[in-house]
Amino acid sequence: MKKFILVFSIFLGIQISAQQKITVWQKGEMPNSKGLKLNIIEEKEGRITQIQEAELFAFLPAKEERKSMAVIVIPGGGYRHLTYDLGGYSYAKWLNTLGISAFVLNYRLPTSPDLKQRELGPLQDIQAAIKLIRKNAAQYGISPDQIGVLGTSAGGHLAAMASNISTDYTELKGDWSTISTVPNFVILVSPVIDLGEFAHKGSRDNLLGQNASQQLISEYSMQNRVTEKTPPTILFHAQNDNAVPVINSILYYEAMIKNKVIGAMFIFPKGEHNIGISNKTELTDNWKKLCTNWLDEMGNK
Repeated sequence: MKKFILVFSIFLGIQISAQQKITVWQKGEMPNSKGLKLNIIEEKEGRITQIQEAELFAFLPAKEERKSMAVIVIPGGGYRHLTYDLGGYSYAKWLNTLGISAFVLNYRLPTSPDLKQRELGPLQDIQAAIKLIRKNAAQYGISPDQIGVLGTSAGGHLAAMASNISTDYTELKGDWSTISTVPNFVILVSPVIDLGEFAHKGSRDNLLGQNASQQLISEYSMQNRVTEKTPPTILFHAQNDNAVPVINSILYYEAMIKNKVIGAMFIFPKGEHNIGISNKTELTDNWKKLCTNWLDEMGNK
C-alpha cells in the first residue's frame, strides 16, 4: 500500500509540474480594472465566460526532449467565452509531442464588467504573458528569442493584435518595460481578422461593442495593421468555414505579401470552423505536419 501511495504521489507531482498555473499579473499591477471581485463562470466544461484575471497554464515537455522554442496558445470563443480545453490544452499537448513548451492563456474577455476599456483587456493580457515568459525563459529551459503565439478563431485575432500592435499597454515599470511584447512567430488557425464587411459579428460586437465607429472597426481589422515588422506568420483556414469566412485569412496574407512578411497560407476545401488536433478529413489533418515543418524552419533560423 505504501508503495502505491509513493508511486501515486510521484505521478501527481509530474502532472502538476506539467500543467503549472501561472498568474500573469502580480498583485496590484493589473491595468484597466475597476477593482471588481468576479467569480470564474464556466458555462459548460471547457468553456469559461468570466475570469477575475489572466492566467497561464504551462505544459512542459521532459527536459531531455525540450527544445528552445515555446508557444503561447490563445483560445478562441468569439471574445465571449474561452474554449480553453479544445482550443487550448489540446494544442498544448500536441506541441509537447514536438518537444515545444506550451503556455495556454486564459485572458480577460472584453465582456467583463471589470474592464474600463473593453478592447484593451485581452491585448494587455497577451502582452504581459509574452513579457512574463521572456523574462523567465531560463527557468523554463527555453529561448527568449523563440517565443511564438498560436491563436484560433477570435484567439487568432488576439494573436494578430499582439503581432502588429507594438505599443506596450501593460503599464509595467522597471526592467519589465524593456521586454518586447511582440512574438517571434505566429500561427493563425481559422482566425478572425476583418471586423468590417467579412467580420464574425459576435467577435466584433463583443470586442468593440455593438455601436463601434467605422474608425474603430478599421483600426481593429488586423489586415490594416500589418507592416514590414510583422513577425513570420503561417495561416490555416477551411474554404467551407461558415463562421469565420476564409477571406479573413486571405486579406491578412495579402497584407503580408505587400509588406514582404515571411509566411505561408494553406486553405483546405473542408474543415469548416473545426480545424484542430482531430479533423474529419485526412487532407485537412495535414495542417499539423505542415505546421511542424514550418516550426522546424523557425527553430533553425
